[in-house]
Amino acid sequence: MEYDVLVVGAGLAGLVAAAEAADRGRKVCILDQEGEQSLGGQAFWSLGGLFFVDSPEQRRLGIRDSLDLARQDWAGSAGFDRPEDYWPRLWADAYLDFAAGEKRSFLHQQGMRWFPVVGWAERGGGMAHGHGNSVPRFHLTWGTGPAVLAPFIRRVREAGARGRVTFAFRHCVDELMVENGAVCGVQGTILEPDAAPRGKATVRMAAGTFEFRAGAVIVTSGGIGGNHDLVRRNWPAERLGPAPASMVAGVPAHVDGRMLAIGERAGASIINSDRMWHYTEGLRNWDPIWANHGIRILPGPSSFWCDADGSRFAPPAMPGFDTLASLKAIRVSGHDYSWFILTKAIIKKEFALSGSDQNPDITGKDIRLLLKRLGKNPPGPVQAFMEKGEDFIVRKTLEELVEGMNALTGENRLDIAHLRGQIEARDREIDNAYSKDAQVTAIRGTRNYIGDKLLRTAKPHRLLDTKAGPLIAVRLHILTRKSLGGLQTDLSARVISINGDAVPGLYAAGEVAGFGGGGMHGYKALEGTFLGGCIFSGRVAGRAV
Repeated sequence: MEYDVLVVGAGLAGLVAAAEAADRGRKVCILDQEGEQSLGGQAFWSLGGLFFVDSPEQRRLGIRDSLDLARQDWAGSAGFDRPEDYWPRLWADAYLDFAAGEKRSFLHQQGMRWFPVVGWAERGGGMAHGHGNSVPRFHLTWGTGPAVLAPFIRRVREAGARGRVTFAFRHCVDELMVENGAVCGVQGTILEPDAAPRGKATVRMAAGTFEFRAGAVIVTSGGIGGNHDLVRRNWPAERLGPAPASMVAGVPAHVDGRMLAIGERAGASIINSDRMWHYTEGLRNWDPIWANHGIRILPGPSSFWCDADGSRFAPPAMPGFDTLASLKAIRVSGHDYSWFILTKAIIKKEFALSGSDQNPDITGKDIRLLLKRLGKNPPGPVQAFMEKGEDFIVRKTLEELVEGMNALTGENRLDIAHLRGQIEARDREIDNAYSKDAQVTAIRGTRNYIGDKLLRTAKPHRLLDTKAGPLIAVRLHILTRKSLGGLQTDLSARVISINGDAVPGLYAAGEVAGFGGGGMHGYKALEGTFLGGCIFSGRVAGRAV
């Protein structure tokens, strides 16, 4: 089988790359080890947040953003400090130009639309030149992840009708073929058909072999988040503490990272493997789609956050501020989990669950259902976790709550006097409109942004105020998500060899390339840049071939 371009991976980056290459007259084949029901990969499950700079949505809310401010935030988060960061730096600059330039119009012209209130995820570590977004930039796509995929699925389907795109599902690539120093195709195993629903594990029984040849191969196979052994092997213990023994999976098992080793055998350079992005607010899904399925809470700023022993975390380990600093605080404590303690008033307004499946109103573009978020109770999916999720405890008093927390873990680590002393100290800071408590000050500062005041931040109140009750405790697991390093690429998405030269015929895009260059985010990422990184790097690769 011969094509102009082979795209290995049918996720967002692969679809964008295939669409762009097909629009330029190339004959493209998209290969994926999963079935057609998994078309779109991880992006299907996403909340659909996109990072724009100085957008119309921002301006309507009075947000003053600029490319200079975005560059400052990116540099403070990335912390580039290695010789191999040469290409990642250039990719970061190019992506910021895209996000502040044609990105929104490029997507808008294809039918994508966004929720009018811009979210402010990942506020950072507390310094203007440090990590985090200085202003809200998280633009929630109307229709969530499926709506991000829709334009590109439509384009490749239309190209398929013209004979420009072919799909090869259940084709598992085992090797990149190399002749005379150039990648000229792929070899692999044809897997038996499996109609398991999207996200479920599929069989790996071989039904045959294949060999496809092409002038260019674009690897868009994703990261390593579904392979916890590989996550632990690359875990940066010196920065984040020892690797967790227990984690929940934010992605399906087929996000296994196997194409990284396959690319390396063909001469590719892999950089920044120790840079990764995992969340600290994971829940075990009471209705799992894949094994060990974890759902992330997108928290507002008000929950009391403590380690497994009940000791409150110090800033910047506060809800919604600095993910990796919080992850380090948890691991240094010596445990794999932590706790939120909050009230019904907080959970109603501040808890959102990440993922298209946990937001049926926005995913389904159902305004009537969306308006129910303004009611007296938490959103339906959150309420379901409160009632059915193993990590939630709801009680009237703090004594009863601590008893339930200890019973859940079976470890009896929590002391009521220790917790009460810290919570009462925090509560005393609520009586004035100012405070020495960094979290209380942050809560009040958050409400200066109209979007958060209306939708994402509860009115400051005492946690032990019975009028705000009942009390709720939530056990939080570490949840695997994104690889921030990967195959090194130049600004044309050509894969770089260990000698620093481009590997002829080989390209990469999306998470397998660290979303561009082998790690354009550096050590830490600004929220909303993962889907956008797939779109941008996929577009670059599809046009370059």
